[in-house]
Amino acid sequence: MSSTYQTDTADQLAVIDALYRFAAGIDLRDAALLSSAFMEYAVSDFGPAAAKAGFEFPVLEGREVIVATLFGALGQVDTTHSVSNPRVTFEGGKAHLDALVEAQHVLKNDPTRHYLMKNRYAVALMRHGAGWRIERVTVYNVWRTGDSGVLIAA
Repeated sequence: MSSTYQTDTADQLAVIDALYRFAAGIDLRDAALLSSAFMEYAVSDFGPAAAKAGFEFPVLEGREVIVATLFGALGQVDTTHSVSNPRVTFEGGKAHLDALVEAQHVLKNDPTRHYLMKNRYAVALMRHGAGWRIERVTVYNVWRTGDSGVLIAA
């Protein structure tokens, strides 16, 4: 096995780990873990997925804004995110990750209300120290079911 292959494999896992930190940070309500997934100047665009669900969601710019907004928007729901089918490509010190993420949202005060989304994540990442961090994530909805009002705590 060549050392290039080993480096590529290690980098692929580290790139995917950035998305795992993103998902687990939301689910565990762990601001430090969620923050660790993003570059300081990162952009998060949930707009395409939100539009399919029938509401608007702003493009978020900056790690602190992303973390604060996601925690605020999801404060009334319990979430579970499952990441699958990750595909990583590299170009210099940058990477691109495409993955499927299934996100279940359940209202804390009424667990009979829930909303399940299967989304495609397009993620641009940059090497940061020994690991990788997200520069931009765009979320596209593939399918959804349930009560979309759960996402806006209606």
